[in-house]
Amino acid sequence: MQITIIGIYDKKPEFSAEQQKAIAETRLFAGGKRHYELIKRWLPENACWVDITVPLSNFFDKVKKSGENWLVFASGDPLFFGIGNTLKRELPDANFVFYPVFNSLQLLAHRFGINYGEFKTVSLTGRDWHAFDKALLHGEKRLAILTDRKNTPATIAQRMLEFGYNNYRMFYGQCLGGENERIVELSLQGAATFPFSHPNCFFLEMTEDRIPRKGIPETDFEILEGRPKMITKMAIRMLTLAALQLHNKKLFWDVGACTGSVSIEARLHFPDVKVVAFEKRKESLEIIKKNARKFQTPGIQLFIGDYAEMDKANQEQPDAVFLGGYGGKMEVILNDVNAHLLHGGIIVFNSVSEQSENSFLCWARKNNYQLQIQQKLAVDEHNPISILAIKKQ
Repeated sequence: MQITIIGIYDKKPEFSAEQQKAIAETRLFAGGKRHYELIKRWLPENACWVDITVPLSNFFDKVKKSGENWLVFASGDPLFFGIGNTLKRELPDANFVFYPVFNSLQLLAHRFGINYGEFKTVSLTGRDWHAFDKALLHGEKRLAILTDRKNTPATIAQRMLEFGYNNYRMFYGQCLGGENERIVELSLQGAATFPFSHPNCFFLEMTEDRIPRKGIPETDFEILEGRPKMITKMAIRMLTLAALQLHNKKLFWDVGACTGSVSIEARLHFPDVKVVAFEKRKESLEIIKKNARKFQTPGIQLFIGDYAEMDKANQEQPDAVFLGGYGGKMEVILNDVNAHLLHGGIIVFNSVSEQSENSFLCWARKNNYQLQIQQKLAVDEHNPISILAIKKQ
C-alpha cells in the first residue's frame, strides 16, 4: 500500500506535474472538509473522498481495510505535528510519499521576520495542557504554539494571565497563506479578548525575564482559617520532595493536600511530573486554587472528597505518593495507595508522633516495602518530625 500526502496552503492550490499525475492515478482520497473545498476541482471522476474527523480510528480502519493506495491532503508540512506522523505510526508497513509546503509557523515567522529556530514548539492540537504548562514552569523565553478550536489563542492567553504569566507578547497569524490571512502583534491582555479565526497559530516571546520562585515560606501560603499549623513547613517540604525522588518520576499523588503546598512545590521543582492532589476538606478547594494561581503553578489536578471512598479506576498509576493526611484511616488509605502504586514507587510520610511512625513502619514491613529514609527534623520551636520514605518491591 502506498500513501501519498500532499501539503497545501489555505488557498486553492496549483499542483506540480508529478503531483497531478499522482492525483489522476488515485481513487481514494482523504483530508479535512476545508481541504476538500480547496482541491475538489482536481479530483478525478471516480474519486472517493473521506473526511478525516475525530476519532481518527474510523479513518485508519477504512485505510487498513481498503488494501488500496490513498492520497491525503494536509495543511503545510504533514510531518510537522501532522497527519503524516500519525499515519506512519498506524501503518508501519505502508510506503509513504510526501510533498510538503511551509508549515503555518514557518509562514508566520516569515511574515514577522522571526528566527523560528530559537522557539520551542508546543502543540495544543487535540492535547492537554501538560507540555505547555511545563514550558511555562521551565521559564521558556520563546514558544511556538499550535492551536485547535478548543485550545484557542484567547483560551491560552486567559490561562497564562490567570497564573501570572503576563510577561509575554504574542505574534499571531490566521489563515496563513490564504486569501483571509491576517497577522497581528498582541499583548496577552489583548489576546484574551481578540476575535480569532481558525486556523491559527502564534509565537510567544518573554518580555521580562521572570520565572516562578521556589522554596516558598509557609507564611506566604493561604491557609485554612483557624488552622495555622496545617501546612508543611518549607524545610520539611524540601526534604519531602527529595525523599520522593521526583527527578525520575512521572506521576505524583499528594494525598491529604490541605493547602496544596507540597503539590505546588512539586510542580515548581519538577515540571515534567504530573501532579494529582486529593483533599477531603471542601474549604481547601479554593485555597489550593488560590495558592496555585499566586505561585504560578498551573496543571495540578485536584480532587475533593474522602480519598478512601473515591473511584480511582480511571486514574493513571502513580510512581510517587506523599501521605499528608489520613483522617484516622492510615491502613485503609495505605492499602488503597498500594493497589495503585507502580512497582518501585515511593511513599513518603511525615510523622508527628511515635505512634503514627510505628504504624506506618509496621504497615511497610507487612507489605514488603523497603525503608529508604528515616530522619528526624525539628524546625524552630516545633516538635521533631520523622520523615519516612518507603519503596514498593
